[in-house]
Amino acid sequence: MGEKERLAVGALLTGVALFVPGFLLHTAPRFPGSLAGGLLGIAAAVLFVALLGFTAVKRVSWLKQRVPMGAMLSFHVYAGAIGAVLGVLHTGHRYQSPLGIALVIAMLVVVLTGFVGRYYLVQIGTDIRARQQELVMLRARYEVVAADGTRDATAPMPILPLIGGIADLKDSIGREVVLKAILSRWVIAHIAAALVLYPLLALHVWSGVYYGLRWWR
Repeated sequence: MGEKERLAVGALLTGVALFVPGFLLHTAPRFPGSLAGGLLGIAAAVLFVALLGFTAVKRVSWLKQRVPMGAMLSFHVYAGAIGAVLGVLHTGHRYQSPLGIALVIAMLVVVLTGFVGRYYLVQIGTDIRARQQELVMLRARYEVVAADGTRDATAPMPILPLIGGIADLKDSIGREVVLKAILSRWVIAHIAAALVLYPLLALHVWSGVYYGLRWWR
């Protein structure tokens, strides 16, 4: 994920995080069934269904050869983030239906775990490699300084700062490795949330059609 893409998706998810508890300040019980609310819901549903296109391209070999995976992955990320924004707006902060609440929670888990996998795991891996390279350089410097110190007792001994730097780097790498191991389970959470999301979405759409849209009346 490029820096601009990360910032754009991060801004969208920040908006979602701010919109979700918006019911504390504002509620619009009739908005989800209105024309505007219905259009937002339809757009969100279409975007989340479109997310399955990435899975199809990834799993079907002849599609994978014809469709650029990078472009599909970018679309997957943007569609999920924008779909989450539209989905939360569609609710009108009317969190009363157990189905609607479960759908919002599943949607947020899908989007947030996807963002973690797309950006933070990659970033953590890059940071670990950079610190490991720095650790190799510090250890080499330590060996040189230690060898010089044994030959000349009057030479300056910047060995303690090197030891401290090596210890700090090893501690930092250890923490990041543990964090990466924890976040590496994002795929399981991402797939599990998606398996919950789509049946809930289908049931939500069916109930909306079955009970009728108020703006048609």
